[in-house]
Amino acid sequence: MIDRAEEKLRVSRSDRDQSTTRASMLLLLFALCCALPRAWAEPGAGLRTWTRFARLPYPADKAFLYDTFPSGFAWAAGTAAYQVEGAWQKDGKGKSVWDTFTRGGARVLTGDVGSDSYHNVRADVRALSQLGVTHYRFSLSWPRIFPDGDAAGARNARGVQYYRELLRELRDIGVQPVVTLYHWDLPDSLQRRHGGWNSSALVGLFARYADFCFRTFGDDVKLWITMDNPFVVAWHGYGTGVVAPGVKGDPDMPFRVGHNLLKAHAAAWHLYNERYRAKQGGKVSIALASHWIKPSSTRLESHHACQCSLDFVLGWFARPLFVDGDYPPCMKRNLTHRLPSFTKEERADINGTADFFALSHGPALSFQLINDSLRFGQTEDLDLRMLLYWVHAEYNNPPIFVVESGWFVSGNTKTKDAKHMYYLKRFIMETLKAIRFDRVNVIGYTAWSLLDGFEWYREYGIRRGLFYVDFNSEHLTREPKTSALFYSKLIEKNGFPELPENRPAVGVFPCDFAWGVAANSIQVETTPTQFVDPSVYIWNISDNGKLNRLESVQIPVRRMRHCADYAAIRQQISEIQAMHVSHFQFSLNWSSVVPTGQISEANNTLLSYYHCFVSELQRANITPVVTLWHHTGKLSSLPALLEANGGWQSDETVQAFTEYARLCFRRLGAHVKLWITLNEPNEEGLCYAVGHQLLRAHALAWRVYDNEFRKSQGGKASLVLHMDWVEPAFSFSREDVAPANRVLDLRVGWFAEPIFGTGDYPAVMRSWLQQRNTIDLFNYHLPTFSEEDRQLVKGTYDFFAISHFTTSMVYDGVEDKYLYKDSLEVQMISDVTWIMSSRRNSPVVPWGLRKALNWVNSHYKGVPIYVMANGVQEDTARFKDSLRVYYLYNYINEALKAYMLDGVNLKGYFAYAFNDQRDPGFGMYGNVQEEVIVKDSLNHYRNIIDHNGFPAPNSPAQQCLHTPDHCPVCQVLAKQPVVGFISLVGSSVLITLGLVIYYGAKRHK
Repeated sequence: MIDRAEEKLRVSRSDRDQSTTRASMLLLLFALCCALPRAWAEPGAGLRTWTRFARLPYPADKAFLYDTFPSGFAWAAGTAAYQVEGAWQKDGKGKSVWDTFTRGGARVLTGDVGSDSYHNVRADVRALSQLGVTHYRFSLSWPRIFPDGDAAGARNARGVQYYRELLRELRDIGVQPVVTLYHWDLPDSLQRRHGGWNSSALVGLFARYADFCFRTFGDDVKLWITMDNPFVVAWHGYGTGVVAPGVKGDPDMPFRVGHNLLKAHAAAWHLYNERYRAKQGGKVSIALASHWIKPSSTRLESHHACQCSLDFVLGWFARPLFVDGDYPPCMKRNLTHRLPSFTKEERADINGTADFFALSHGPALSFQLINDSLRFGQTEDLDLRMLLYWVHAEYNNPPIFVVESGWFVSGNTKTKDAKHMYYLKRFIMETLKAIRFDRVNVIGYTAWSLLDGFEWYREYGIRRGLFYVDFNSEHLTREPKTSALFYSKLIEKNGFPELPENRPAVGVFPCDFAWGVAANSIQVETTPTQFVDPSVYIWNISDNGKLNRLESVQIPVRRMRHCADYAAIRQQISEIQAMHVSHFQFSLNWSSVVPTGQISEANNTLLSYYHCFVSELQRANITPVVTLWHHTGKLSSLPALLEANGGWQSDETVQAFTEYARLCFRRLGAHVKLWITLNEPNEEGLCYAVGHQLLRAHALAWRVYDNEFRKSQGGKASLVLHMDWVEPAFSFSREDVAPANRVLDLRVGWFAEPIFGTGDYPAVMRSWLQQRNTIDLFNYHLPTFSEEDRQLVKGTYDFFAISHFTTSMVYDGVEDKYLYKDSLEVQMISDVTWIMSSRRNSPVVPWGLRKALNWVNSHYKGVPIYVMANGVQEDTARFKDSLRVYYLYNYINEALKAYMLDGVNLKGYFAYAFNDQRDPGFGMYGNVQEEVIVKDSLNHYRNIIDHNGFPAPNSPAQQCLHTPDHCPVCQVLAKQPVVGFISLVGSSVLITLGLVIYYGAKRHK
């Protein structure tokens, strides 16, 4: 009977084809002319995808795109029947292969209840209404409508009524249904009776089932999906056995199953096309899922391997439908006789049986169900934009509806699903880029899934829903997650419209703005050049070519030594000058200057070298900014004896630091006008007791400078705090902001509040740690300031200096234990749309700097602020360091916004770092053996400095009054003109008298 039905359908199709042959021939020339513009997309054109994207400008192409989707773009959410419906034996429903599969082997959890959508139609429709979607993709349960699987038999009226009710509810709220006929839940009776999709009998059975659905529901449905992800059904249902029906053992069976699935889809499409399209006006396709793959090398062979990987997963079903009715050449070459073949008639029958390309992308396949053999030695990746472009190129620009996309969170996660939300944001942004930049015809996007449910072979171990389902509650209540709130706002705005703060600022910094470059240390070579070296050397020309110094032999040198005699100083000053900066910041090495900790045993040679360095900087009109102590993490930077005696926890170290600071102020202060006592003392890992001592050490050093040196030297002093920005992962309520504020208080306020504020630790910090004191697992004890110490520390600053590199996000919750901060009870996370640097957990987020500057300004109004270090790590071999160029431009532009738009008292900006030799991966100078290389970033930074920011095109040059060089005599003349005049006259008389005496004595002689 099934065979007769198929034959009848085939005969009627043949008659129709013969009757239209002559008309088609007459239109052939016209059709060919119309097809010419599309002829570029020959089969295999997707191979160009990897080359095309490799040529796009980095990192600008990876930047977030602020734009909106085309008018009429379809926004959808989706579910699958077995995952959410439940009621597995209710109201006459028959068993599906999943009902049987979940009761076999070691599996203990089932989808018997799922999200109980069968009893919660209105709750589900209410959720759709809250989202504001235009479309809802759901699947019909074949065994709920036909318990026996055969549409020729009895149908289940209650099952039909359930779907009619759902369609009516959708119509009432104006949501268009996208209906899938088969989403993996094959009637178990068909599996037992025919062997499931391994039998060609299912082609006719599926056609009859589809015919009933089109006839019964078609007036309300304009978009049909015949089946979901046939690759998973064939490869894992009948190959690996990972999913239902769990058949395995026959390596050729997946290809027979895929063959039958294709023919069944084509039969359903033709049936709709011939019997229902004219009346119902709908469209029919098949949901095809794919991973993405990137080449492991730049060789063409890797590109061909990637093409093969996609052909074996997506092309297996897409090429027959969208190209020529046959399998991809790569499959035919690799599988030969194992792959079934189509007859000429079957190829013609299958080709073109899709009205749009329904693409599925996400964890149901990517990184989950792709075997190593299907990667062909290449690397799997998540890049929806490139996949969309590949489909566009490979299949001649079909309209693409993304019918499944999203990610997942752990099964323990409730409503705060930040990871899912940011992956949604990423995939939607990549879809937008495909539309705007790549001209891909994407017509809709489906967030998966509407509800938490039974996640196939992963059961309830993960959650993918936009709405949280409490599986332990009586009515399985639904609650919107943060991803649902995000998605609804995005739909409301139809994308990511650009806001004023997203646009680059145009303007310049003030004339006295400090442009600098920072380095952790400088190159120290205390041996002067050959011109002032009294030693004698022999050139060992016959062996290694080295110069060997003769002991005890020296030549008298009459010329006095000068600071410029140090070749290392000359070279470094020359390189700094070439950057056009006005300031240079570097750190002294305490353990080298005072190896024992006793200033009486200071290294005078090194101090003299530092003195020469700062004096030569000043001669070059570059202001030195000198750091006394630079925190170096686990590596101690203290003199060894002090480290051995308790390090910073000892009062001896605090006093020694004070004496060391006094020594440096005395020896170098004449040339140093900006001092940093401590650099980044608030780094993670330091206990609060050490932090307390560091605050005292800074305060004592600052008091020494203020009391003993400021009047004569006229400089300023402060400390640098590490201040990466911390953003709430979501901010839909006041509670969402609290974790970020807590982190900032405990990381930045820890040092800032005692110095710049009240003289004590932040109240939030103290109360938070007091609540956790009883645990005492993480050294939560926060020391208390005595009144004396409070007065000592408070106000010990002349400016607020920060080092800033990146931004992270936080929320209350636990998703990734490796990024969970126990002491702060927050989950750290990055927005996956951010550009990532080579440094772990250090994305490029320019607006974070502006927010950090505003935080400082709002807490300590009007305080002068310096960005003392700001930079990004990049491969030292990349001299065309495009990421750093992008980083500097955008971070400095955000600093300009803080100054111009927000009123932040920003005094200076220091790029980090000077060179790779001292700060590997961060430098604007690179090195190849002994040669110094100027990177692209240096030229770009110099250009920004030369323009003092970002002036408008064709605007007049900024007019700045010339500031004369430091001139003590000029200051005396300006402040006390009478004394100055008398001094000048007296000096002239003395000089004249001296000349008279000199020439008189010479004439007498």
